Amino acid sequence: MAHKYVYLFKEGNETMRELLGGKGANLAGMVNMGMPVPQGFTVSTEACTRYYDDGKVIAQEILDQIDAALAVTEEINEKKFGDPQNPLLVSVRSGARASMPGMMDTVLNLGLNDEVAAGMIAANPDPAFERFVYDSYRRFIQMFSDVVIGLSKHDFEHVIDKFKEEKGAKQDIDLSADDMKTLTAKFKALYKEQTGEDFPSDPKVQLIEAVKAVFRSWDNPRANVYRRMNEIPYSWGTAVNVQPMVYGNLNNNSGTGVAFTRDPATGKKALFGEYLINAQGEDVVAGVRTPSPIAQLEQDMPEVYAQFVEIANRLENHYKDMQDMEFTIENKKLYMLQTRNGKRTAAAALKIAVALVEEGMIDEDTAVLRVEPQQLDALLHPQFDSKALKAAKPIGSALPASPGAATGRVVFDAADAKAWAANGEKVILVRLETSPDDIEGMEAAQGILTVRGGMTSHAAVVARGMGTCCVSGCGDITMHAAEKYFTLGGKDYKEGDYISLDGSTGKIYGEAIPTVEATISGDFEKFMGWADAKRTLKVRTNADNPRDTIQAVKFGAEGIGLCRTEHMFFEGDRIKSIRKMIIAKDAEARKAALEELLPYQQGDFTAMYEALEGRPMTVRYLDPPLHEFVPTKKNEIEELAGELGVSYEELAAKIESLHESNPMMGHRGCRLAVTFPEIAEMQTTAVINAALAVNAAHPDYNIVPEIMIPLVGEVKELKFVKDIVVKTADALIAASGTDLHYKVGTMIEIPRAAVTADQIATEAEFFSFGTNDLTQMTFGFSRDDAGKFLDAYYEAKIFENDPFARLDQTGVGALVKMAAEKGKATRPDIKLGICGEHGGDPTSVKFCHSIGLDYVSCSPFRVPIARLAAAQAAIAGAK
Repeated sequence: MAHKYVYLFKEGNETMRELLGGKGANLAGMVNMGMPVPQGFTVSTEACTRYYDDGKVIAQEILDQIDAALAVTEEINEKKFGDPQNPLLVSVRSGARASMPGMMDTVLNLGLNDEVAAGMIAANPDPAFERFVYDSYRRFIQMFSDVVIGLSKHDFEHVIDKFKEEKGAKQDIDLSADDMKTLTAKFKALYKEQTGEDFPSDPKVQLIEAVKAVFRSWDNPRANVYRRMNEIPYSWGTAVNVQPMVYGNLNNNSGTGVAFTRDPATGKKALFGEYLINAQGEDVVAGVRTPSPIAQLEQDMPEVYAQFVEIANRLENHYKDMQDMEFTIENKKLYMLQTRNGKRTAAAALKIAVALVEEGMIDEDTAVLRVEPQQLDALLHPQFDSKALKAAKPIGSALPASPGAATGRVVFDAADAKAWAANGEKVILVRLETSPDDIEGMEAAQGILTVRGGMTSHAAVVARGMGTCCVSGCGDITMHAAEKYFTLGGKDYKEGDYISLDGSTGKIYGEAIPTVEATISGDFEKFMGWADAKRTLKVRTNADNPRDTIQAVKFGAEGIGLCRTEHMFFEGDRIKSIRKMIIAKDAEARKAALEELLPYQQGDFTAMYEALEGRPMTVRYLDPPLHEFVPTKKNEIEELAGELGVSYEELAAKIESLHESNPMMGHRGCRLAVTFPEIAEMQTTAVINAALAVNAAHPDYNIVPEIMIPLVGEVKELKFVKDIVVKTADALIAASGTDLHYKVGTMIEIPRAAVTADQIATEAEFFSFGTNDLTQMTFGFSRDDAGKFLDAYYEAKIFENDPFARLDQTGVGALVKMAAEKGKATRPDIKLGICGEHGGDPTSVKFCHSIGLDYVSCSPFRVPIARLAAAQAAIAGAK
């Protein structure tokens, strides 16, 4: 029997997401529940992957199955594809198994041609119906030209705008039937002018070309970027849903809308959404017209509203989650076109998860699995300073599409947003309306402001998913994008000017407003309590000062997994002392310089132990190459020579001698302590004295210092430095007359250390995996330079993710797993942790749980993300 690639909606069910995609599976689910769904068919994800495997060709057996499904669809709907007397028109939509709003392509009104349009009008000569037919036809030509052929939709919009100007029409709705017919002819002429061919009139050709276009859209740049951001594998492919058209633009008793069973911005339990009378679906999402709130439908069409409320409640109770629904009303008859678990803000995600537990709909474990760890980021970032906000005057307001506060410089296109952000500038992306092509700019921006669009527009949905502040639909703005300025409140705002957005109120400010740290409580505390009860992996933070330590502890950090001591040397007078140490000609001079550093270093450790209140801290000894501490410009070298009392020539020669061809693999880490043992002596003195002092003041803290020797590749290296540490520490402890336990361990960041971890564990009492360097050395990539060529790797499908952001489990992960197993074999009670940037990446955290690490360590603001990811890993593992 031939492999099945095409499924009628009635043949599927909601469990078939991998095959039918999320949209197809849920359409099948609604059909099985007896809901009013226009019945069509789904071309499976397997057909998409085969399309790519076969060199971007749809196999004949798949074409045959599409024909067969189309015939049954004609029968069910009692209409015929391409028949002028009784035509079946369809929509062709993408539907991956993971929701990717706006990332892939859709074609509506497919099946129209001159004969079908004439036949439809002959059967109903009402001018209003004639207008509807040509409105649908011109939309189809525009969408097909854009999605399938790749022509610029802006060229078609320019034709519309020019034509409306000639006719004195403000909106599309003001154009007559004859106007729409003329516009259709103009669109066909533009198509021929740009392609050299007539617009395709055979509906079967239209259909297959549209299916191919949806398959191709799986590989478009914006979809690839979205997949990387959301960890969606390229291998999944997308399904294609072919569904009979129903018409919201038929007349004033018709309409289309998008609604959520709960507010996606706040989580409030109330129907939330928008609709437009006499419009098609893309009008709502594209934000071309500003829609009415869903509650207005109760006045406009009370029976339809009552039916919709009943269906919405059934769907939420069935899927046990907030639903995002698309619907169309054709002549007062309701049709459901889609349902899916709705995208929501972080605040809404927490509120909904907690509410569904309290309502008895789900259990705590399910609630913990419902919130994306990355979403918590949005709760942890600053809000506007309340005093500054009171003093600021709004220059305008619009819809509060995605909450949060954002201040930045104005930019007008996605490429500029990305470029400015790469240079360290905070930017606000200001657009007439966003499109899926803006995805990278939206990700780079602090906030997004649009002139058009509602709460369910592309900008709003994508910004909420990203946790980015967004204000949409500010119709008071006069936009001059080409000239790079906009006018609002009687003032021009040029590229580079500061503005601020309040995504919670929709207010826009023409100035930079300072922000304050976010506060977390209520649902957050309750939810994170459920998460913490489930996780087995501890979560520490990477912190080098008391301020970050206190912040991390507030966010639930259980200690410090990485204190980078070199970061302490760049402040104030300390840099002068470290530079004296670097230029010293002998051990005595080095020791004298290090004696100057000792009080600073000891004071820092004391303050951090105080802030930790007995929680553990892993202190990494000096790691970077020494050239990082000295200047390179002539005037700076001259100034430093004067400060240090040496000649310019002598200092310049010393700095030149520090130059290395490959400093990241040069004289750094434990190699510094091997060459200059006095560095390890000073740092050990600072750590041990700080611990002794804080333990004396707070006996209940019982501090056990964890001293970490970096960049070890050979056990004898580690032993050499460890011996210095032990000799120094033991003498200090003996002199204090007290009992202090301490541990000496190492960072596994060189592949050789992972391979020989059984030997290294004879000396190391703990391993901390420095996955930034381990990734760098395993791949042979410089992490500072890889960004220059990784985009080419993404495009060529060599990589799907940045290996410095998401742990490469196949290669680097295998080394981590091997080292963990070898270390435990030698020393069963060895403590294992990870302290690279991967410690805050949810996928990497789950991997760390799976191989039995004891803790992950990440930046303070990522601590809650790691806590939740660790809980989800534990729950998933138990299941």
